Amino acid sequence: MTTTTSPAVAAPPAKPRPTAPTRRRLRSTRRRSTPLTIVMLAVLAYFLLPLFWLLIASTKNTQDLFNSFGLWFSHAPRLLSNIRQTLTYDDGVFLHWLLNTVLYSVGSALGAALLATAAGYGFAKFRFRGNGAAFNLVLGAVMIPTTALAIPTYLLFAKAGLVNTPWAIVLPSLVSPFGLYLMRIYAADAVPDSILEAARIDGAGEMRIFFRIALRMLAPGLVTVVLFTLVATWNNYFLPLIMLNDPKLYPVTVGLASWAAQAQNGGAGASSDLLPLVVTGSLISVIPLVVAFLMLQRYWQSGLSAGGVKQ
Repeated sequence: MTTTTSPAVAAPPAKPRPTAPTRRRLRSTRRRSTPLTIVMLAVLAYFLLPLFWLLIASTKNTQDLFNSFGLWFSHAPRLLSNIRQTLTYDDGVFLHWLLNTVLYSVGSALGAALLATAAGYGFAKFRFRGNGAAFNLVLGAVMIPTTALAIPTYLLFAKAGLVNTPWAIVLPSLVSPFGLYLMRIYAADAVPDSILEAARIDGAGEMRIFFRIALRMLAPGLVTVVLFTLVATWNNYFLPLIMLNDPKLYPVTVGLASWAAQAQNGGAGASSDLLPLVVTGSLISVIPLVVAFLMLQRYWQSGLSAGGVKQ
């Protein structure tokens, strides 16, 4: 009996595996979206166009502000001259306002962040009677506009004799319902209960656990509250306006508004030399916020990266 063997069928050649650069190009090609790119460019222009206008306007004198194209330089830019006049006008009162703003904002931001972090950690990691009701009260406080509380706050501080003092700006800014809500949500996941239990077993007290262990884990959230409170206090106008009467205590917002009022009441705002100083002062007041964000954003990025990795 003879057996026949069928000829072997040749296997199809294996396709070459794409190299790493090829895979990266394929992924980048798949992720491109023309409508999304257009939307992002529109959003970018929406946020950067006012800053660009402010930079351009700071290089002009009063006549050029009204007679030249708003989004381009005039024939004789004078940015350095405007900055020098802004810093030296009225015996350098702008620098005094800027220093006041830094003190109010930094003090309020650090205090509000620490209080919000401690309160959020307490709500997240401790169970006590009324926990849910108290936290719901905080959520309700988030919905109350700050302008609605301005007059009651003024009456309260007037009774305490704190009107026309720096405390009238710092103390109300220490209360941040949104910061407390944010830190409560962040602490619930960022601080494992097992680490807290291990620290308690080792004999560590609650204060030591918070400052030595939990606070380090909550650093990205704390920086977030610092930035939110810093920007809110720096740009706050209504509260200092009703609380402060002494121009030496003004922040930048109220001080520049007083210059703008003088320019309009001094007879035809278009002919007043204070208008370029108001615009240039606005540009100078933006720079510290940009610097603060660039310095603190790495804490944001590290915290988001760490929180996005699941063990």
